[in-house]
Amino acid sequence: MDPLLLAALLLGVASAVALILWSRLDAFVGLLAGALVTGAVAGVPAAELIEHITTGFGNTLAGIGIVIAMGVMIGKVLEETGGADALAKMFVRLAGKGREDVAMTATGAVVSVPVFCDSGFVILHPLAKSLARRYGKPLVVLSLALAGGLSITHHMVPPTPGPLAAVGLLHADMGTVVVAGSVFALLLIPVVVVYARIMGPRLERHLDANLVKVGAAAGSGSGDADAGVPRTADGRPITEEPADPQVGALRALIPLLLPLGLIIGQTVSAAVAEGTAVAEVFAFIGAPPIALLVGLVIAVYLLPRRGTPRATVVGWLTAAASSAGMIVFVTGAGGAFGEVLRQSGVGDALADAVAGWPVPLVLVPFLIATFVRLAQGSGTVAIITAATLSAPLVEAGGIDPVLAVLAACSGSFVFSYVSDSYFWVVTRFTGLSGVPAMKMWSGMTTTLWLASLPILGVAALILG
Repeated sequence: MDPLLLAALLLGVASAVALILWSRLDAFVGLLAGALVTGAVAGVPAAELIEHITTGFGNTLAGIGIVIAMGVMIGKVLEETGGADALAKMFVRLAGKGREDVAMTATGAVVSVPVFCDSGFVILHPLAKSLARRYGKPLVVLSLALAGGLSITHHMVPPTPGPLAAVGLLHADMGTVVVAGSVFALLLIPVVVVYARIMGPRLERHLDANLVKVGAAAGSGSGDADAGVPRTADGRPITEEPADPQVGALRALIPLLLPLGLIIGQTVSAAVAEGTAVAEVFAFIGAPPIALLVGLVIAVYLLPRRGTPRATVVGWLTAAASSAGMIVFVTGAGGAFGEVLRQSGVGDALADAVAGWPVPLVLVPFLIATFVRLAQGSGTVAIITAATLSAPLVEAGGIDPVLAVLAACSGSFVFSYVSDSYFWVVTRFTGLSGVPAMKMWSGMTTTLWLASLPILGVAALILG
């Protein structure tokens, strides 16, 4: 690899990582700075460098920005209307007595598709505590099962932000990624359940009453015990199990499954009925922005209780837009960095160099995501960075974009620890700290990372 282009790549990546880890700036600015440093060192003229950055930013968001915003809004409506709670209680009934951990894992896997996993854990953890008290199950088992279920789809299935951004950056087919990511997540569910059943009982004795209101789990209820406990928007302490939701589980599933069905329908009809009227219809209504717009409209009019003021619903959507804003910015910055890598020649040079390594090309996005996750903690940023840096390699090396998305997403599972906000949500709500907390959640995520490798190998054999 040309020494100048190698220096451009190393200095650009180092600048981005240093700003993300040690400055007051975030990933958005870090990725833009990395693009500027890479382009400048590679000798790209200033005017062209700015054009590459704005073009990459705009093209990326043109394909994925609307979808991110719509997905976050659907999740917010599900969260506020009790739809997530309804889904949880449905899975508990379906799984049956004695399989509450399976129910919590399945619940987390479904709820995390539209709802951020940390929000989903906060919403559903009271149900895990209630089940632990009612059926005499270790709380850590059910907490681990819930957290693991939330994590696997958060990392693998669009329209969660990380996989969604990777689809846009690597130009993968959305419907195929939804199907492949869902199969991937389905295969990881037994891993979550087994790890929870093995590790949970061993950690139960380490529960710290000072970290969690264990008295509530033992049936002490609310009152003085809830003093100082954060409350939800409706005034309920977050440690209390929510009341039965007003919305039914099947109704809550409609705005979730319909858009995914339309997106998959677009992929299937294009493959088996190309050129027909059916394919043309699905090409429009199955386009991700349209499909998720349909889901959002249905969610807004189907889920809120009758008489819910318009201002309330608009407030939910405004809050969701605020949450989606930084994800959209970071995704666009990743696209800008990727465009500079391509246009400066760094991407092609990197692809030629990596092609000679004794490592399968499909593992490159997996390893990049692993290193970034270990360095800065965020799985979403790890996926976006891996997709950005490996995009030129995917194009030059002829790797299936869907496979590259799966590799970047699965590499981001590894070792969640103190730099990951979800680590604190899971362990503190459960009531663990120190080494037991790391055995609980860092161990679970690293196990998922290891388990994803053979599945990725099988996917490579199928997708080529």
